[in-house]
Amino acid sequence: MSAPIFPKLALIGIGLIGSSIALAARKTGLAGRVSIHTRSPATLKRAEELKLGDSYHADPANAVRDADCVILCVPVGVSGEIARAIAPALKTGAIVSDVGSVKASVVAQMAPHLPSGVHFVPAHPVAGTEYSGPDAGFAELFENRWCILTPPPGTDPEAVEKLAAFWRGIGANVETMTPEHHDLVLAITSHVPHLIAYNIVGTAADLETVTQSEVMKFSAGGFRDFTRIASSDPTMWRDVFLNNRTAVLEMLGRFTEDLIALQRLVRYGEGDQLFDLFTRTRAIRRGIIAAGQETAAPDFGRPHGPDLKKA
Repeated sequence: MSAPIFPKLALIGIGLIGSSIALAARKTGLAGRVSIHTRSPATLKRAEELKLGDSYHADPANAVRDADCVILCVPVGVSGEIARAIAPALKTGAIVSDVGSVKASVVAQMAPHLPSGVHFVPAHPVAGTEYSGPDAGFAELFENRWCILTPPPGTDPEAVEKLAAFWRGIGANVETMTPEHHDLVLAITSHVPHLIAYNIVGTAADLETVTQSEVMKFSAGGFRDFTRIASSDPTMWRDVFLNNRTAVLEMLGRFTEDLIALQRLVRYGEGDQLFDLFTRTRAIRRGIIAAGQETAAPDFGRPHGPDLKKA
């Protein structure tokens, strides 16, 4: 157990990320007390049943009162609304952060509402699963994953380092960049892949010549893995695309151009060029494994044979 970095940590939202932060903070002792707010009474009750925090609040302002760190774990589209609601209750010196996968929009939404004397350090833990809700959380979610901090210009360096120490303490690697650069990087590594997955699964569902039962019955590995991505939280991803539209559209335009080029290679039988492309993309996969961001186990480490029944 470490000494608490934050005597009181307030979590606004208690889905997969929020519940995982709560569990990790309690496991490591990096938060003395954890207060929790969520809009849904049923979810708040479930968080209490799971003993994720020390206090549970229907009003977000009550949850953040006297908190040393406040982390918004909500869809990015409501960040400004939450910031407005909690602003009067924030204590001087508190660190306010979030976990959204879009950063420029979050800064624009939240910064105008936060009082002076409060340190605003937006963050994005690049970790998650396709599951959601307080039951989905686990303390190890952030281990050896990256958390990107995007502090606005003029942010107190000590506050940035304090939040970085918290994320490192619960297992994450930490990097700092501008909100705009973050959004461009995540557009190609996360947002556009999700958009493609949603589109491919939607196309399969709309095919008239292939029934949905056949799609489900004969799903090969590639399509099956797209369905995993496409099962992610609809509200969260709607807000991501609406709030990072500039970067997403830029990357989607580049992807569309490359897809048309690939279409030509297939149409005209350019086998050597296809082979060269697939060799380069294979190297990317190996690089991700070497960086510890994925397992080299066959089929993404899924159980097979006798082990399948244990999963």
